[in-house]
Amino acid sequence: MTDPDGEPEPYLTVAGEGGSYFEIRGSEFTGHVAPARSKAAAEDYINSVRGEFSGATVIPAYRVRVDSGSGYILREYQDDHYEPTGSAGKPSLNVLVQQDLENVVAVVARYYGGTNLGIGGLARAFSRGVKEAVEDAGVTEARPEKTFGIEVAYDDSGTVRGILESEGVDFEGDYQERVSFTVTVPVGDAASLKDRIRSATSGRAEIEADT
Repeated sequence: MTDPDGEPEPYLTVAGEGGSYFEIRGSEFTGHVAPARSKAAAEDYINSVRGEFSGATVIPAYRVRVDSGSGYILREYQDDHYEPTGSAGKPSLNVLVQQDLENVVAVVARYYGGTNLGIGGLARAFSRGVKEAVEDAGVTEARPEKTFGIEVAYDDSGTVRGILESEGVDFEGDYQERVSFTVTVPVGDAASLKDRIRSATSGRAEIEADT
């Protein structure tokens, strides 16, 4: 996952949210996929789908990059929920593995139709739900990212916000007595962005360590 210069290499992920729907012998399957930059983001997405499909069996799977401090590792997760062991979570995760997708979460909701599909039938159905949702979302190449915090006095907040907007990075601002920004930026761009903000604020900006 790292090039010879030490910078993490680009990876494949879904281009956005995607979905799928089909019926098999009365059971309804609804697939969902979305990008997820962290375990927390993946679990939030799973919970949102679970809340939308009350009464359904909800099968989650995700693969998320985690910075271990000495490099990036993949954290993988899947759960069969109330389906037979090995019939749902693992087939769903396998689709993400086979397509080499990272920072992605998949969820398939199933409403039981009254006819048992068997372990093999369930495995094919849940993997289909993820595969078709991925096809709907599309696949893209992404650059590894870092998140860090910036805290400044209110008078410097406009300068910092202008820099962040001009760079086109993702950020959130919290305007209290002092202003805090949470910034997510490609790994290779983090150092130069921090230097630009320090220079523009004459060193007044407090920049947190990467997380």
